[in-house]
This record gives sequence, structure tokens and C-alpha cells, in this order.
Amino acid sequence: MVGTAGRSAGLRSIPTGLLLLLLPLLPATLPVETACGSGAVVFNFGDSNSDTGGLTAGLGILLPQEEGRVFFRRSSGRLCDGRLVIDFLCESLNTSYLSPYMEPLGADFSSGANFAVAGSCTRPPDVPFALAVQVRQFLRFKLRSLELVAQGAEDLIDAEGFRNAIYAIDIGQNDLAAAFSANLSYVQVIERVPSVIHEIKKAIENLYDNGGKKFWVHNTGPLGCLPQKLALPRKHNSSLDPYGCLIPFNNAAKEFNAQLSALCDNLNSELKNATIVYTDIYSIKYDLIANHTAYGFETALMACCGYGGPPYNFNQRIECGAFGSQVCPLGSKYISWDGVHYTEAANAIVASKILTTNIHEKKM
Repeated sequence: MVGTAGRSAGLRSIPTGLLLLLLPLLPATLPVETACGSGAVVFNFGDSNSDTGGLTAGLGILLPQEEGRVFFRRSSGRLCDGRLVIDFLCESLNTSYLSPYMEPLGADFSSGANFAVAGSCTRPPDVPFALAVQVRQFLRFKLRSLELVAQGAEDLIDAEGFRNAIYAIDIGQNDLAAAFSANLSYVQVIERVPSVIHEIKKAIENLYDNGGKKFWVHNTGPLGCLPQKLALPRKHNSSLDPYGCLIPFNNAAKEFNAQLSALCDNLNSELKNATIVYTDIYSIKYDLIANHTAYGFETALMACCGYGGPPYNFNQRIECGAFGSQVCPLGSKYISWDGVHYTEAANAIVASKILTTNIHEKKM
């Protein structure tokens, strides 16, 4: 598949902003071009876009067998037919896939942990598994890890590991989606954005106050290009852009992203000796949709797994894995997996773009 980021990817393919996060991890005697991110530690916070099993571990929800069919050959706790963007990024850093924080059996926390849980929002902040709750879970994880390391435990992250770790944040899509689902006007949806940004700001500051210095912030993708949103009833198509995406949903995502970028700029003057890499996921995904045929995809806006057939193959009563749903044949080239989440093939290209494009770096 075009743009797949494999385990052989070295630091030569990683943009300058990301290199700033990784350089302190490299041994002084090891050339940058051969290091391959050895020793990287990653802590991830977010929603289903980067959940590697938090939903199943935390709530005991068993995902249908279709999930994970491409790579894992089984349901892996991911809402995808294979790997997520975070999985490809971990491969590029030569680290193991992130185990969900709440996984009780077989977890590997030697190179980080994943606190992301599908469905998570930033607000309200005190309900499972909001961003603020995920950060509190991390603080407990750190405290307990250091206690065990002091007692002689091995294969756990020590103080230096926490200090040099990358703290990845990918959240906000569900906050926007919830606002639209509440039948708020576009203006009312936009009025909610600052409160979402404020929660992300508090999370970064909390992690910084507890030793975090390297932050990798992903903005949100084109919400109006998701089959789930496009399948909603509408009277006419005047709200669609030239590529068939809903303009109001995408404009809300753009506004959220503008305020998130501004947040990173503001933190520039507030947090000493820290680095934020702001990643423009929106532009990468929108380009993928607008030019899907050039990337080898059959369709941009129809779900591989769902019900209803063209144009979107999405029905909220019969979602992917439900009785009566249908899944496209293995080897099909779809961008959307289930109407909300991307296929492994699409995620591979998104990850490749992140690792080979000069992303928007915010250095503090």
C-alpha cells in the first residue's frame, strides 16, 4: 500500500518537529540515521482514533470479529480492520504497540501506555473516560511505576523514561460530534469550542507540571467527510462541498483546529523547556479523500463495513458487526472502515504523511 510506515523506517524519514522530541532518546555515540527511535516511550491520550483496546478492557465490550481482520486476524480492541495511526507511529519509533492502561492480562508497559478510550470527550471532565480522567489515570500509573522500580521491579518505566517520554494527545472529535447531535446551531457548536480547548490546555499543563516536556498534539479530521454524518437526513445538497463532504461539520473542525493551534502558540510563552509538535491531521485526511483515486482507493465516502449500500453504506441501526451488516471483500480499497473510523490502508497513508511531511512544530 502506498505510504505504509514500516518497522524499518528510520529517523531520516521523520520531520524536524518530531526529531526534536526524539533526539534526547538517542545514545550520544549512535548516528541519528541509524537510531530508529530506540528507547522511545509514548503515552497516548484520546478517543477511538487511537484506542488500542481501552474500551474492551475498561467496559468489557467485545468488538465484532470483523475488527482487526486485515493485520491482527482477530478483534484487537481497535475500531478498525487493522492498525491505527498510533500503531504505525510506534512501528516507526521501533517500539511495541501501546497496551491499554486498563488491560489486566498480557499488557506490556515497558515503552509506554495508552489511556485513550473510544467515545471519550473532553467535557464533562469528570466522567469516564474524559481527557481529565485519562490524565489522572496516568498520574497514578506513574506513581505506581516509580514505586515498583524503587523496589527493584524490571521492565517498567523509570524516572528518566517518564521525563523523556512523548505525550501524544488526539481528542476533540467526539465533543464536536456530540454538539451537532444535540441539534445545536452551527453558532452554538462553535461557542462550545473554547471550553474543549480549555480542557486540552489543562491536560497539557497538568502533564507538564508532572514532568512532561514533549507533547505531540493531533488536530481533528474532516468530520463532515464521515459516512456516519453524510448519511444523516438532509433536504438538499447545498451543504456539500465539491468532494461531497458536509461544509458545516468541516468548518467546525477547522475552527476547532485553529483554536488548538493558537493554544500551542500561547503555551509557547508559558511552558519553559518544553516542545509541542502540532500535527495537521485534517489536511492529511482531507487530501486523502479529495484525491482518493490517486492514492488507489475505490471510494472516499462509503463505509467498507455497514449496511445500506451506496452512497454511504451506513445505517445507525445496523452498524458494522451488527446482524445484517455487510463487509467489503478483503483487498478492497476503502478509506472508511465503519462510517466513523478509517481502514488500515488509509491509516497507513496518514501515518506516512505525518512521518514524511514538515508538520507544524510549536517549540517552547
